[in-house]
Order: sequence, then C-alpha cells, then structure tokens
Amino acid sequence: MTTTGDEDIRPRRGRRRLKIGAVALAGVTATALGVTVWQDGTAKPSTTAADSARVGTATVTKTDLSDDQTLSGTLGYSKATPLKGAKSGLVTWLPAPGTTASRGRTLYKVDNVPVPVFYGGTPLYRTLNARGTTGPDVRVVADNLKKLGYDIGVQPGAGTWVTQHRADTGTPDESDSADAPSSSVAPSPTPTPAPTATTVKVKEGDGVLTAGLIAAIRRWQAHVGMPATGVLGIGDVTVQSGEVRVGAVQAQNGDDATGTLMTVSSTVKKVSVPVDATQVGTMSRGDRVTVTLPDNSTVKGTIDVVGSTAATDNSQGDTGGSAPAQLTVTVSVPDTGAVRKLTSAPVQVAFTSESHKGVLAVPVGALLALSEGGYAVQLPDGRLLAVKTGMFAKGLVEISGAGVTAGLKVETTS
Repeated sequence: MTTTGDEDIRPRRGRRRLKIGAVALAGVTATALGVTVWQDGTAKPSTTAADSARVGTATVTKTDLSDDQTLSGTLGYSKATPLKGAKSGLVTWLPAPGTTASRGRTLYKVDNVPVPVFYGGTPLYRTLNARGTTGPDVRVVADNLKKLGYDIGVQPGAGTWVTQHRADTGTPDESDSADAPSSSVAPSPTPTPAPTATTVKVKEGDGVLTAGLIAAIRRWQAHVGMPATGVLGIGDVTVQSGEVRVGAVQAQNGDDATGTLMTVSSTVKKVSVPVDATQVGTMSRGDRVTVTLPDNSTVKGTIDVVGSTAATDNSQGDTGGSAPAQLTVTVSVPDTGAVRKLTSAPVQVAFTSESHKGVLAVPVGALLALSEGGYAVQLPDGRLLAVKTGMFAKGLVEISGAGVTAGLKVETTS
C-alpha cells in the first residue's frame, strides 16, 4: 500500500501518551527538556509516543503563570508580654487598655512620679550618678535624650580614656575625657588623684555619663515632672524595643509598683501564618505577598520572618496520625485603611514563589512524552511539534519551540 508524506510524519508504531500524573511530577522539577526537530519544527519520524484518544482541542495562549498558594493567617499585634515595675513605691496611675506610649511618654506613675518610655535593648540596671560612668545603659539614656531634642554635648568615642568618679562632682564645665587638650591658661598645680577616681577605656557601644549628659538629664527630668537631680535609678524609665501598646492592665492604684503591672506589645500589626515545614522552602524574607482582609479588600505585605523552630499542631486531638510540623511565617502590612480598623482578624495570605510573565501555555494534558526524551504537542492533523517546557502552574504548562505561537490549536486530553 502506498503511503503519503503526511503518514511519514505521523508516527504510529510504539507511541506512548504522557499520563497526567507523570506530567505533574515533571512539573515539580520544572526542567526544560528539548528534542531534536526537523527544520519545519515537527518531531523526527523516529520519535514515538503511545496511542490514546485525544478528546479535545486547546489553544496555545499567551498568559502570566505564577506558582502561588493561599494560606490562612491571623492579623494582629505581636504577642503581649508582661511588664513588671522595677521601682519601689506605690502605683498611682495606670494607662487604659489600648493606650500607646512612644519614646519619652509616661507609661505609668509610681508615687506620683512619671515612668517614661525609652527605646533600646538594655534596661537601667544600676543608679547612674557618677560622672564618667560608661556602659550600654548610659548609651540608651544618651541616645533617647538626643532623639528627644536635648543637647547632650559630645560623647567620647570608643577607645577614649575617661576619668570615672564614684559620685557626680557637680562641675559640668569640666572635661570628662582623660586626653582632652589643656587650657591655654596655666593651671594650678594638679593634686594627686583621689583614690575614688579611676581611668577607664570606652568600649564600642558604650555611652559616657559626661557633665553635658548629666545637665541634659536634669533639664529633661524637670520637663516631664520628675525630680531634677541629674541622677537616674533602676526603674526610673522603662526601656522597650519601640512604641508599645497596652494590653491587659493587671495592677490597680495603690498596688506595689514592683509587681506585674500590665501587658504590652508592639504597635505594629503583623500577620502570623502557620506553614507546613515542607512548604517553607520557597518563602524568603523580603518576598511580597497579598493579604485578603475580612471585607475582601487586599493589601500588599512583605515577609519579615520565616520561623526556624517547627512545632506540631495538636489542636485537633489524636487523629491516629502525626500532624505535619509547622513553622510560623510573619508578614508585615501597612497600617492603613481597613487594617487600621482591625485589632485582630483572620486573613488569607497568597504567597508567590515564582512568576513568569507573557509566556505561551497549554493545558498539561496537551503534552506528550517522547521515548527518547523531551515533550511534544500534537496538532489537529496528527503532526507532532517538539516543545520545551517551563513553569507548571494551575493545570497549565509553559511551552516554547519552533512553530509554537499564540492561537495554535493542539489536541489535549480531558
């Protein structure tokens, strides 16, 4: 029997069709595999694929593909932490729940003296009353007063030697630096240093309680209603990482001020999303996400933290199998619009790990696996057109190759 040219390029013997499951597996690896093609873009006649019925026709479309997943999360403030007073006395004023306190603002009062908020990482762990005292707690005081607009003078830098006294000498015009230049006026004979003074070297990250800083403390104390002594003791300020929001108030006026007074949290709203540990690999700090709020409005967010400690969710009780371990992914969102009106709410978070814009795509069922490797699509007239695959997403696969154009008709399975 005579065969036509068309039958030469319609391989029938030994064909095998790609099963949907195999394509899905190939989609996970997303490996772009090519095959040898003729100059007209069709597969080589020696290429074989299994016979099976093609039940429909699909069109090659130009579209955007993205590998995304939507997970449930919770919008709210950070976890509330207990705040204990560190200053002896009685509580005489407390804020209402929901109150926010920023740098320099009073958080509560002890014996009718304000206890303001300072920002930093080191609490005041000693009484600061000796000129020349150095340390990270002094740096907290210096940085906060400077941010509040007070002139603290010049702070000696790291490596500078300073004279440290046991108590404030009360002479704010003296230099605290041991290597400061001498006056042009001949000084009186310098007496032998008293045994109460020592010379210390300023470390990186330390502040120095200079005469200028002591004077700034006095001015600030007078302004906020504290005794203007120039001395700061343990509990005179509460050091927080930033602005705080008051949660539950547990103390009452007249209570001992050294107990637990309230809970506080950050004023910045975050979204916490529990994610199976196996799905976290594609998520990174700085990735953009889309958060859908309860009113169906959306807001863009950014991944802040991808947790590193996995925990198992046992909230559903014993189901006879082990629940997958989960990590917490924290997302920051702008506190505007609908977000600002919410204290806590369930939300949906769409994560996109990869996106391909303006690519040619067909349904996964249109792919044929070729015995010598690679893939092809079958045209309505039976010809095979070799293709390279790209991203697999939502039942579609990105394809490219000679002869592949938008609008091209290909056969597909159901």
